[in-house]
Amino acid sequence: MLKVENLSCQKGYNLLFENLFFKVNSGDILRITGINGSGKTSILKILAGLSAQEQGTVTLNDNQVKSDAYQKQVFYLGHLSALSNELTSVENLKFLTVLNHPVNLQSLTGALNKIGLKGYENEVCGKLSAGQKRRVILAALFISTAKIWLLDEPFTALDSIGITIVENHIIQHCKKGGICIFTTHQDSVLPSQKTLAL
Repeated sequence: MLKVENLSCQKGYNLLFENLFFKVNSGDILRITGINGSGKTSILKILAGLSAQEQGTVTLNDNQVKSDAYQKQVFYLGHLSALSNELTSVENLKFLTVLNHPVNLQSLTGALNKIGLKGYENEVCGKLSAGQKRRVILAALFISTAKIWLLDEPFTALDSIGITIVENHIIQHCKKGGICIFTTHQDSVLPSQKTLAL
C-alpha cells in the first residue's frame, strides 16, 4: 500500500495543494487530474522522491519516501524526453534502465519491439519522430521490475496504436499486483481507474 497523509506542496509563493490524503493499493490505477499548474507533476515528483513536500508523509508498506526500500519499488517517467539525440534507441534505453538493474541486449531490443520500434534499435534518436522518441522512453516499462509506476503524461506524442500498447501494459502490470499513478490531458480508457482531482 502506498499511503499519502497530510501532504502539502508550495512552489515559491504559490500553494499548489495542502492536506492531501489518499491510499493506493496493489492493482490500483490512479489518474491525477487538474488544470495546468495545479501540481500534478509536483505530486508525482514527491512520490518519486525527487522533490520535497512542505509537510506530510509518503510511505510504501511503512517505508518512508527516499528510503532505499521505497526507492527500489518506484519507476518514474517524466513528461520530457530525456534522450540523447546522438545515441541510438537501444543505447538510450540502456542508459535509462541500467541504474535500476543490469540489462542485456536481448531485453533491450525486446522492449523496443514490444513498444513498436522493431527495426529502429540502432537508429540514432535525433532522426526519430517525437512519437518514436516517446516510445523509446516508454520501452523502459517493459524492463522495469518496480511495483509502482509514476507516469507524467505518458501518452504525449503517441498515436492511437502507441496509446493502446501502453494502456495494455499498464493493465497487465496492475493485474500482477503493481500500482500505476499517472497524469494525462488525453482521454483514457483504463479500466477501474480511480481519479484524484487537484
